[in-house]
Amino acid sequence: MFKQILILLIGLMCLGVTKNSLLAQNPVKSSNQKQLLKATYILSGIVTDEASNLPLQGASIYFPEFKKGIVSGANGAYEISLPQGEHIVEVSFIGFSIYTKTILIKNNVVENFKLGHSAVENSNVTVTSFLRATSSRKTPTPINIIKKEDLFRSASTNFIDALSKTPGVSQLSTGPAISKPIIRGLGYNRVMLLNDGVRQEGQQWGDEHGIEIDEYNVTRTEVLKVPASIIYGSEALSGVINVVSNVPVAEGAIRGNIFSNYQSNNKLKGYHFDLAGNKKGLVWGTNASSKSASDYQNKYDGYVYNSKFNELNGGGYVGIEKDWGYTHFFVSQFNQKLGMIEGERNNQGNFIKPMIGGEAVASTSDFNSTNPNIPYQHIIHTKYTLDNNIKWGEGRLKANIAYQRNQRQEFGNIDNPTEKSLYFDLGTLNYSFQYLLPEKNNWKHTIGVNGMQQENKNKGVEVLIPAYKSVELGLFFYTQKRAGNLTMSGGARIDKKGIEFSDLVNNELQKKDYGAMAGSFGMTYEAGEDLIFKLNIARGYRAPNLAELGSNGAHEGTNRYEYGNTNLKSEKSLQLDLGAEWSDEHVSFAGSVFYNQVTDYIFYQKLLGKKGTDSIIMDASGKDFFAFAYQQQNANLMGAEFNLDIHPHPIDGLHIENTFSYVQGAFAKAIDGSKNLPTIPPLRWISEFRYELKNKNTQFKNSYLSVQLDNVFAQNNPFTGYNTETATPGYHLLNVGLGTQYTKKGKQLFSISFIAQNLTDVAYQNHLSRLKYTAENLATGRMGVFNMGRNFSLKVNIPLVFD
Repeated sequence: MFKQILILLIGLMCLGVTKNSLLAQNPVKSSNQKQLLKATYILSGIVTDEASNLPLQGASIYFPEFKKGIVSGANGAYEISLPQGEHIVEVSFIGFSIYTKTILIKNNVVENFKLGHSAVENSNVTVTSFLRATSSRKTPTPINIIKKEDLFRSASTNFIDALSKTPGVSQLSTGPAISKPIIRGLGYNRVMLLNDGVRQEGQQWGDEHGIEIDEYNVTRTEVLKVPASIIYGSEALSGVINVVSNVPVAEGAIRGNIFSNYQSNNKLKGYHFDLAGNKKGLVWGTNASSKSASDYQNKYDGYVYNSKFNELNGGGYVGIEKDWGYTHFFVSQFNQKLGMIEGERNNQGNFIKPMIGGEAVASTSDFNSTNPNIPYQHIIHTKYTLDNNIKWGEGRLKANIAYQRNQRQEFGNIDNPTEKSLYFDLGTLNYSFQYLLPEKNNWKHTIGVNGMQQENKNKGVEVLIPAYKSVELGLFFYTQKRAGNLTMSGGARIDKKGIEFSDLVNNELQKKDYGAMAGSFGMTYEAGEDLIFKLNIARGYRAPNLAELGSNGAHEGTNRYEYGNTNLKSEKSLQLDLGAEWSDEHVSFAGSVFYNQVTDYIFYQKLLGKKGTDSIIMDASGKDFFAFAYQQQNANLMGAEFNLDIHPHPIDGLHIENTFSYVQGAFAKAIDGSKNLPTIPPLRWISEFRYELKNKNTQFKNSYLSVQLDNVFAQNNPFTGYNTETATPGYHLLNVGLGTQYTKKGKQLFSISFIAQNLTDVAYQNHLSRLKYTAENLATGRMGVFNMGRNFSLKVNIPLVFD
C-alpha cells in the first residue's frame, strides 16, 4: 500500500512538470491558461545605505520560498521575476542589518530597500521550517536562528557543540567528536534533525552515536523548541533542528569560500572549500572539508587518550531554476573516524593503551597522533536528494525525495584490528510532497504527505539491536490566518508506522504497528511594532525505536546489558508555550515559558534476580553487566528561556547580552527512590559584553571584541535511580573573542576571528558528558574524565567572488 501511494505521488509530481512544460510550449487557448502564464511579474528597485543614501553594490536580495535571488549592480539596482502572490524577501549586505519584508506581487512592482546598522539584533528574520517562508514575528513557536557568521565567531569541535549555547539547547557528549542535541531536557529520537529538507537518519538511539553533519558547510540553522510532529511526524517530539547547507547563489554570480581553522588544545586542523554558480537558471555547487585532531587535554587528566578524530567530507549539487520553480539534485558524504574513550588508567594515573597480548602506558606519540586507536568507530553517511518546487495551477507543489545510507562500524578487537565488532548498515528512503494552496482572504493552506522506508542490517560479529524493516506514512493539513495584528496557525496530522524484526531473545518474528494523531494551534499578537505576544499548544508523539523494542546485548561504556521490550507504546506529549518579545532602539527582550506533559515516557529500569538482588549478566568475554529492560511511565517537564540584549546610549558599539535557560523534569512516580528525569541540563546563564567598531575610515571593517562568562550552575537533582546519574558541581568559563574583515576598494579580501575558550583553564565536568562516568583515576580518586581545558581557536575565511 505504501509503495503504491509513493508511486502515485511521484506520478503526480511528474504530471505537474509536464503540465508546466506544455503550457510553456503551446499557444494559450483559454482565459484560465492566460492567467496562469501571466502570473509572473518583475520586481525592481535600488538598495542604498540608510545613513548616507549611497547605493550598495553587491547587496543580496533573496527569496527563501523559491531559493532564488539577485545581487544589486554598481548603482545598487536590481531586477528579478517573481510569481504572483505574497512573498518574503531578505535583503542583506556585509556589515548591515538584515532587512525582511513581505511583498505583494500582482503586477510589476518597484521596491527600494534602505539598509541600516541596528543597535540591537534584528528580531524579524525569515523562518523556513513551517512549510512556507514566514516572518519570525508571526510564528507562535519559540525559535532561534544561528547564522554562518555566528558559527564563525565561536569555537567548537562539532556541529552540535556549536549549537549548545542556544537557549534551551544542550549537548549529550562523549568527547569532542560525539555530541547529541538535547532540547528542553529531551533528546535521542525525540529530536528531529533536518538537513536541506531531509530527515537525517543515522543511529540516533545510541549514546555514542553522533550527528553526521559537516559543520563547515552549514549556512544557517533554525532550532524549533516545540513538538513539531504535525509537520515532520514521529521523532519531532521535543523539537526540530533544521540545517540549511546548500543555498544557490544569485543569477549571474559565481561565489565561494576558502576556510581554515586551527585549535590549540587538541591541535585541530580544519579546512573547507566551496564554490557555487548560477547562469541563466542553471545552478551548481561543490564543497569539500577535512578535519583532524589529536587527543585533547585538561589540567586534571593531562592528555585524554583516544579522544582523537578525523573527518573527510564532500558534496555538490546541480539544478534548474525557471519561472515555474526549481529542481535541485544534491549528493553528499560524511566520513569520520573517531576514538572511543574508555578512561582506563594505572595506579599512577597514566592512561592505558590496549596492546596485542596485554597493555602499555600511552606515550606522547600516541597522544599526538590523529589516527584513532582501538576501540574506534568509522562512520560513512552518504545521501542523495532530489528537491523540487513546482508551480501547479495557482499553488505550488514541493516534492523532496532522498536516499541515505548510514554505515557505522565499530572496531574493538585488539587481537584482530580489522574485525568489525559492530556494523550497522542502515538504508533509508525519505519522501515528502506538499501542496501550497494560493493565499485567499489572508488564509494560507498546505496539505501534504511524507514518510519513510528503512532497512537496517547487522554485518558485525556482535549484535546489539536486531536487523529490521520499517515503513512510515503521514498525512497532514496546516494553515495560517492573518487578521489585523493577530496571526493564527495550526493543523492536524495522522500517522501510521510499521516495524518488522526478529526478537533476539526468543528469535520470533515481531510485527509492530503504531498509529498516532498530532495537532497544534498557535497565535501571535503584535501589540505594536515593539511588542509581540505568543501562545502555542502542540501535541506530539514518538514511536519506540529498535533499541527500546529489541535490544539484547551489552552496552559498552555504560555497564548495562539491555533487554528490549516489545510491549512498549508510543510516547505522547502535550506542550504549552507562552512567550513575549519587546524591543526598541537600544534594548531587546525575548522570553518564553513552557510546560510539557509526556505520557508513556520510555526509560530503562534495572532488573532483579530470583532472590531479589540485582540481575547480573556475563557476556562472551566474561565481563559482568547489570541487566536493564525498557519500561514506561508518565513524566512532565517545565522551564523557561530569556534573552536580554542592551545597547546603552551613547556607546554605539557596545552590546550587553544575557541568556538564561532553565528546565526541570520529573516522573509521575519515583523510580528506585528518584523522581528526576535523566539528561536534564542544569540552569545556565551566559553573559556577554561585545564591542563592535564602526571602522569607517579604514580597510578593516566590522571588527569586534567580546568577553563572555558562561555560568553553568550545579545540577543537584539528577536521576539517581540505579546509579544512573550523580550530582554535578557548577562551573564558570571565561571566553574571549575578537575578529575583523579586511577590505580593499570596497571588496572583502578575508575575515579572521580569534577565540579563547576557558581562558582560566577551569577543570570541569559537564552534567551531560558521558565521560563523567568512565573509570576512576586511581592516582587522584577523581571519577571519570574531565572536559577540555584552555583552547585557542583561529579562523580565517577568504571569500571568492567571480560575478
